[in-house]
Amino acid sequence: MKNDVLKGSIFLALGASCYGMLGTFVKMAYHDEFNLAEVTLSQFALGFAGLLILTLFRKRKPETETTTSASNIKSVFKLIGAGTSLGLTSIFYYMAVQYVPVSVAIVLLMQTVWMGVIVEMILHKKIPGSRKVVAVFIVLIGTTLATNLLHQSVVINWTGFGWGMMAALCYTATMYSSNTLELHFPPLKRSLYLILGGLIIISFIFHASLNQNFSYRIFLGWGLVISLFGTILPPLLFTKGMPLTGIALGAIIASIEIPVSVLMANILLNEPISLFQWMGVILILLAVTLMNIGNRKKQKLPMVGAN
Repeated sequence: MKNDVLKGSIFLALGASCYGMLGTFVKMAYHDEFNLAEVTLSQFALGFAGLLILTLFRKRKPETETTTSASNIKSVFKLIGAGTSLGLTSIFYYMAVQYVPVSVAIVLLMQTVWMGVIVEMILHKKIPGSRKVVAVFIVLIGTTLATNLLHQSVVINWTGFGWGMMAALCYTATMYSSNTLELHFPPLKRSLYLILGGLIIISFIFHASLNQNFSYRIFLGWGLVISLFGTILPPLLFTKGMPLTGIALGAIIASIEIPVSVLMANILLNEPISLFQWMGVILILLAVTLMNIGNRKKQKLPMVGAN
């Protein structure tokens, strides 16, 4: 039993670390003169192709469900529709990375912690417990420190700040839909349809870019890296890890995405990280831990591409 938990923890840590590296890889692609359309289209196109291949070759279990073809088609369209928020999350997050440091962008994305509490309160008409309320305030304090809002010598790029908050809002919608819709589908197939939804909305937004100076070189370079770390590996690792750890421990381990993102940006992009920013990151991690300690609910399915 302990070995299973350890194994699951390793899978989750690796999956979360993949997400944490993503922002840095995207910014490095920008430095190589690739643009937002090229980054997002290559990520989701290659990610969809990779998941499709894995879905076709996966071992099929005997199906016992009695759902009709019509209801299955309806379920597929629901997942594809929900996947549009995943595509928008990537667009807004990668827009934020253009204006603010990766370490700030990931902190803004994690505002989904308190946004999720509000969504839960509105949809389920349930007042959050004191522990969640305290966790929300801790996240807000941590965000203030991690984004240097109190540092008078730092000029805040409000455009990047706005894109980051939009990414968090879409990420909240993605998390809610990916953990409530069509749970009878195998996790890999659900991920496939969600990624397809993201690919469709991204193609719709950036279709004009394909007729201009679109650099298809990205498909053989950064596109492969970003799709691997952003849409292929994480769902597989979360699928294997979350059932072994449970939702509470799993959510705590998954929050390693934040420090990994900050460290990667510091090492590969030379982004300076102050002591106050590290204190903010630690506070956000504590808030995630506080919200999930004692949560014994069964995990419904793994997270799909966070960015």
